Amino acid sequence: MNKLIFATNNQHKVDEIRIVLGNIFDIITLREAGIDIDIPEPHDSLEANAKEKSFTIFTLTNQNCFSEDTGLEVDALHGEPGVKSARYAGEDRSFEANIDKLLDNMKTFDNRTARFRTVISLILNGEEKQFEGICEGLILKEKRGIYGFGYDSVFLPDGSNKAFAEMNMEEKNSLSHRKKAMIKLIDFLQTLQ
Repeated sequence: MNKLIFATNNQHKVDEIRIVLGNIFDIITLREAGIDIDIPEPHDSLEANAKEKSFTIFTLTNQNCFSEDTGLEVDALHGEPGVKSARYAGEDRSFEANIDKLLDNMKTFDNRTARFRTVISLILNGEEKQFEGICEGLILKEKRGIYGFGYDSVFLPDGSNKAFAEMNMEEKNSLSHRKKAMIKLIDFLQTLQ
């Protein structure tokens, strides 16, 4: 139980989650598990994509694992980029191109409310459980900060005057959607011990 494969190739996400977990659980990355695949995200919901990723790794390894899918949901854009957040500007997954497209699409809107939403899919002994974390905020009109990844430079979380990209990891984790979902996962795992 203390060892879980994290079904992602995104080292930024691994780093964030390892900080949240501390030494409670040993997180094994796909690379560390000897798995070199890019798991597809073909579905139109975060829940379904997270489930696809975790079951893909469970089927390959028969080991307990978890995955997550995260999307930025912008109200003025009817929830875009949502499940397409990583590929918003194309299949090459360029953070800069995604941000440029988002800011361009937001030019005419006064309503800048948005949220990051993370869904974690945990597979334990072949059974799935999901956990959700949400961080509400606003889309800035221009990039700020040098830290983080993805849309962090244009997302201002509620209750802060700093964009995620202006925060160190500890500050970001105090507000993060991913941490909120991870805390629910940890609480659940600890009830099993």
